[in-house]
Amino acid sequence: MSKTVGFIGLGNMGMPMAEQLMKAGYTVQALDLSEALQAKAAELGAQVKHTIAETAKGADMVITMLPAGPHVRKVYMGEGGLVETAAPGTLLIDSSTIDVDTSREVGTASVAKGLEMIDAPVTGGVMAARIGKLNFLIGGTEASVARATPYLEIMGGKLLYAGEQGSGIGVKICNNMSLGISMIAAAETLMLAKRLGLDLERTYEIVTNASGQNWALSNYCPVPGLLDGVPSTNGYKPGFSGAMMRKDLRLSQDAALSVNAVTPLAAHAMAIFSHFCDSGHAEMDYSGISKLIGGDAWDYEVDPSVLG
Repeated sequence: MSKTVGFIGLGNMGMPMAEQLMKAGYTVQALDLSEALQAKAAELGAQVKHTIAETAKGADMVITMLPAGPHVRKVYMGEGGLVETAAPGTLLIDSSTIDVDTSREVGTASVAKGLEMIDAPVTGGVMAARIGKLNFLIGGTEASVARATPYLEIMGGKLLYAGEQGSGIGVKICNNMSLGISMIAAAETLMLAKRLGLDLERTYEIVTNASGQNWALSNYCPVPGLLDGVPSTNGYKPGFSGAMMRKDLRLSQDAALSVNAVTPLAAHAMAIFSHFCDSGHAEMDYSGISKLIGGDAWDYEVDPSVLG
C-alpha cells in the first residue's frame, strides 16, 4: 500500500480528513482552489499541488471531497481531470455528497480508462472528521472496497457497504432525507412541550425512552441545555450547517423526481430549511431549525404561515 495519497477539496470536511491521513504517516498531495486553504494544508504538512495531474502523480489513491455534482464532474471528466491524467490502476474515492447520476457517470468513465473508483460519502459532520470517526457509506466492487479499507479506517469509525458504485451516495441521500425530517420532528416536539409549560428535561428523558425517540432527538438534541457536546449547547456552531441540509434535501427531491417517487414530508422539510437558510441562518448548525420552529419561544419571531 502506497504511503502517498492525493486529496482534492480541503473544505470543512476535506481538511480534517486529510489531516488524519497525515497524522497516520501518509504523504498527502493536496489541491484546492482556495489559496488560504492550500496554505493551511501546507502548515499541517501537506505537499501542496497546483494541478489535478500533479495531485494524482505517484499516488496510489486520490480522494475527492467537493461541494456539488458539477465540481465532481469537472475534476474527474474535465480537461486535465482525473480520468485523463491519473495513472492506470489508481484508486479514486469520491466522498462528495452529489446526485446519483453524476456519481455513476464518473464511475463508469473512470473504469473505462483503467482506473478503479468507489463512492464513499460520509456522515458524522465536522466533529467526527476531526477525530477520525466518520461513517463511510460505500459503493463499489468488493475488490476496490478492500483496497480502500486501510485508508478509510484512518478517517472513519464505521465503514458501511451499500452495494455497487453509486450506491453509497444513494444511501446517503436517503439517510439525510430522513435526518432532515426527524430533526424538524424533534424541534417541534420540544417546542410544543415548552409552550405547554412542561418540564423540558423530564419531557426529553421520557420521549427519548419512549416511542417518540429518534436519532436527532437522542443524539443531536436541537434545544440547548438538554444534551452535552452538541451544537445547540455551543451557540449552534456547525456541525452540519443548515445550507448543507438544504442541499441534501434538494438532492433527495431531485432523486425522487427522477424515479417518480412521492416524498411529501421531505418536500416540506426542504421548504422549511430553505426558509431557515434564506432568513440568514445558512451557516448555523441545522439543529438551529428549532429556533425557527419555536418562533418567539426563542429570540425572534417567525410568521407561522411560512411553514405552510
